[in-house]
Amino acid sequence: MSIPSDAANPHAPDSPRSSQSPPPSGVQGDLELELLGVATALYNLGTTVINDSTKERDKPKQVGARANDVVRQLATIDDMSQGIRGMTVPLQVLADIDNARNPMQLTKERLERAATENQFMNGKIAALESYRTLLNEALVKNFPETAEYLDPRPKHATDR
Repeated sequence: MSIPSDAANPHAPDSPRSSQSPPPSGVQGDLELELLGVATALYNLGTTVINDSTKERDKPKQVGARANDVVRQLATIDDMSQGIRGMTVPLQVLADIDNARNPMQLTKERLERAATENQFMNGKIAALESYRTLLNEALVKNFPETAEYLDPRPKHATDR
């Protein structure tokens, strides 16, 4: 009997890491594992709410215990946050998450925009260099005495 691919890979398809890679070491890895625990606790709370929505009042309900699990997980993350002062999350990222936008998609869009703007600027630079070369050639042709002042700049990789 084969295992469905979704059962073998519990991570979301847009997860930044595959299921095979371990969490980062140190505090960041611990925090990631705790966040995974919160997600699990919230899932358990949701399924318990659905399952316990019966009309039987005399039966003990598990919702309170599941809610307490979520609170404990959040308290653990809050305690861990005291040791993480060097890691900041931009407010725009948090606002985008609150607006149900995927941070990985946002990062991809911003990288694509930066690459596009970079290509645009490289095109402008190439156009200006071409114009400068043509202008210098025309000046030397029509005003040969200016040739010594129009030496082209040396081209270095750092000029770009």
